[in-house]
Amino acid sequence: MIRLVFSDPRFLAMAAAIFAVMTVALLIMSEYVFLEPYVTGHVPRGTELGFALVLSIAALSGIVIPCNVYRVSVLGRSRQKMGGGMAGSIIGTAAGACSCGPVGFAVISTFGAAGATATAFLTAYELPLRVASVCILVVTYFATARSLRSECRVSH
Repeated sequence: MIRLVFSDPRFLAMAAAIFAVMTVALLIMSEYVFLEPYVTGHVPRGTELGFALVLSIAALSGIVIPCNVYRVSVLGRSRQKMGGGMAGSIIGTAAGACSCGPVGFAVISTFGAAGATATAFLTAYELPLRVASVCILVVTYFATARSLRSECRVSH
């Protein structure tokens, strides 16, 4: 399925752009890359798993989102069949970005006690949420691959 989707240079470029943008955005939001006073990166000891999960989320999003866009373009008018794949892509990507360091604190803290509770939850469960995000993206990939094989009659 990957060969089918990425044989078109437009989808290959889309995947590269999604991976690049998500990698930079998630690394900045997760405080692995700093922009002030100059651009630098730092992976503190003990956070290597979180760093690997951020890269995995960006890579999986770079694969899953173009596959779903391809699926939408192939299925055309059959909108009922394509909702699950796009929803899984969006949920998986959002779940990976949910614990976004200072940005999360700034946005969530504006909501008072509910914001404090949400911030504590996101901070405490950052790694499990990222693992869940990777799982959602993997399931979405396989569901999209199965859908493309059956609906587009693609042979292995």
